[in-house]
Order: sequence, then structure tokens, then C-alpha cells
Amino acid sequence: MSELISKLKQQIVDQLNLADVDPAGIDENAPLFGEGLGLDSIDALELILLMQKNYNIKIATAEEGQKIFSSVRAMADFIEAHQKA
Repeated sequence: MSELISKLKQQIVDQLNLADVDPAGIDENAPLFGEGLGLDSIDALELILLMQKNYNIKIATAEEGQKIFSSVRAMADFIEAHQKA
């Protein structure tokens, strides 16, 4: 799991062009939107693309997306659950 979390952190930084953010400094349990990384709705679209491109996962609803993108750990948990299914 920690390998997936590290990989996700780097992918998020790359996908969102967060040049001033060190992936290792991202708290895996911190919110991605608002207080945490401060992402916005455009960033959410980029995260959806990241999930589709890298993990072949499609987000079905906005509510599902809110849960999945609540933190890096939530993303990793969803990816692991989806890949086992």
C-alpha cells in the first residue's frame, strides 16, 4: 500500500503540474480539496483522467468522486479494492 501511495503522490504532482509541491510532503490522510492541497474542480477533472489513464478506473458519480478524492489514502484504497474485484 505504501508503494501505491508514494506512486499516487508523484502522479498527482505530475498530473496537476504542482511544481512547488514535494510529493513526499503530501500527507496521505489530508484532504486534497480545501484545507489540504487546496485543489479545485478543474483539478478534480485531472484526477479523474489520472484514474482512467493509469488505473483504468471510471468514476461513476460525483458523490463517488468526492469519497475517492477525499485524500491520497482514499484514492489508494479505492484503487486496491477495484483491482482486486
